[in-house]
Amino acid sequence: MSDLRGVSIGQAAALYGLAPSALRWWESQRVLPAPPRVRGRRVYTETELRRIGLAYLCCVTGAMPLDEASVVTSGSRNGDWRRTVRQHARVVEEKIEQLQSARAYLLHLLQCPDDDIVDECPELDAELMNRTPRGLVPTEGLVAAARSLPGRTPPPRQRDEKKPLRAEEPPSEGRCVVCSAPFPREPRGRRRTYCSRACQQRQYRRNAKRP
Repeated sequence: MSDLRGVSIGQAAALYGLAPSALRWWESQRVLPAPPRVRGRRVYTETELRRIGLAYLCCVTGAMPLDEASVVTSGSRNGDWRRTVRQHARVVEEKIEQLQSARAYLLHLLQCPDDDIVDECPELDAELMNRTPRGLVPTEGLVAAARSLPGRTPPPRQRDEKKPLRAEEPPSEGRCVVCSAPFPREPRGRRRTYCSRACQQRQYRRNAKRP
C-alpha cells in the first residue's frame, strides 16, 4: 500500500497503541467516519490519522462517552462540540469531588487505632449515624432500628414436591424434541431434551448443516 495514499488499519491502530477492532468499533459508533478504501481495504490518510488521534484524546485521555466523542470528532463548526466538552468537563469535576471525598474518608478511617473496628472502635456508631442511611432511623441500637423498618424481604418459599406443574411450563416436557417420543422425567437434575443419544446426535448434525 503506497505511503502517498495512506496506511492500513493495523498501522493506523498501532500508531496510537490501539487494536484494529477499536477503530472498527469507533467507526460503527460514528466516532470515526468510514475511511476510503483501496481494493476493499481501509486506507488511512493524514486526515484520517489526525481524526483517530482526536478520538483517542476524547475517548481515552478525556474519558468521554462515544456519543459525545462523536460530536467532537465530526468537525462541526456550529459550536456543538464545545458545549459537549464543557458538559463532560463538569461531569469529570463532579467525579473528582466524589473521589476526593472518598479519599478523605479513607484517610480518616486509617486514624482508627483499634485492630478490630467492629468490636472495638467507640466511634463506629457515630460514623454510621452521620455517614449512612442508618442515621435516618433515630431508634437506639442497630437491631431495634432495623426492626422498626417495614419488612422488605419476602417470606421463604415452602418446598412442595407434590406441587402441580405451572401453567407456563411447556406442554412438550417429557417428549423428545427430535422424534417426540415420550420419556420419564427425572425428579432431580438437568431437564432432559432427547430420548436417546442417537436423537441428540441427530439434532447436532441438523444444527451443523444450518448456515
